[in-house]
Amino acid sequence: MKTIYLLRHAKSSWNDPVLDDTERPLSKRGRAAAKAMAGYLVREGIQPGQVLCSPAKRTRETLERLERALHAAVPVRFEKGIYHADATALMRRLRRLSDALPSVMVIGHNPALERLALMLAGDGEARARDKLATKYPTGALATLTAEIAHWRELSPGGAHLQAFVRPKDLGTP
Repeated sequence: MKTIYLLRHAKSSWNDPVLDDTERPLSKRGRAAAKAMAGYLVREGIQPGQVLCSPAKRTRETLERLERALHAAVPVRFEKGIYHADATALMRRLRRLSDALPSVMVIGHNPALERLALMLAGDGEARARDKLATKYPTGALATLTAEIAHWRELSPGGAHLQAFVRPKDLGTP
């Protein structure tokens, strides 16, 4: 079995309209949401085997706020391709993961993460599916499991949506 955690970066700041999109930092609300998500990861015992992260500033800052929740040994890869990737490109990237990895966390952007979660989720917990189908807000985490032995076997509809947690579910706006 393989587990996929899809984390959309926390809320970013638009205070400086001159900044390039890749350089936008987290807003105060985003920092609070990322901290709340770190607490959720600890409570749920979530420890991905690897983190794939977009190099955009807001994704890196989201990851920084999760570091207290992740073991220091969790390898992190910053991959430029995640920034512009669509759902199909992200699926191809997941299929290339080492089979030694039981799980992966992707920290990225919409619409790709939302579309990937919907593409993968063949079934799942009803309430989680309803929330996911409604909106994939900033700072939200989808947890999917696939009954596969090899990442290359990952396919559309081939995963089970275990949970979909939004910042507001954790008591942050």
